[in-house]
Amino acid sequence: MEHFKKSNDAEVALVLTNNPYAYVLQRADNFETPSHIFDKEEFYNSNKIIALLQNLNINLIVLAGFMWLVPENLLKKYPNKIINIHPALLPNYGGKGMYGDRVHQAVLDAKELESGITIHFVNEHFDEGEVIHQSKFKIDKGDDLKMLKFKVQQLEHLHFPKVIEGLIKKMKMI
Repeated sequence: MEHFKKSNDAEVALVLTNNPYAYVLQRADNFETPSHIFDKEEFYNSNKIIALLQNLNINLIVLAGFMWLVPENLLKKYPNKIINIHPALLPNYGGKGMYGDRVHQAVLDAKELESGITIHFVNEHFDEGEVIHQSKFKIDKGDDLKMLKFKVQQLEHLHFPKVIEGLIKKMKMI
């Protein structure tokens, strides 16, 4: 929201969440961005989310911290228009249950020499969509969970908005 608040190319038109306590709701309010809280019934067994997105002429759906599989009806309505960010270098350390600290701990436990982020299109499987962008960093001796998390967040904040912006510009050219 911060990155796009002055953009002429795009805007954050809506924030969706299944968590009524998510911090993103406060951020949306601070940026005067509409938000909507939904439950599993609405997400998986109705077309209400699709209708809401279409009414707002949404062209790109950006996931961040979202842990549910996206239903087939939404994937079909927005092919290659739903993206996600993962806190590791996919295909490693992805899949069901691999999120947040679990990912970082798995990377540390495997004694990897590097880690990073993966921005990818969303498909019907966890973390298996086509990779759009990866950025990596060296894991230094002595790096712990907290440091890995910090390094990943730095990459996320640096690259996610730029990748989104690039996708939007490409979409406008098509």
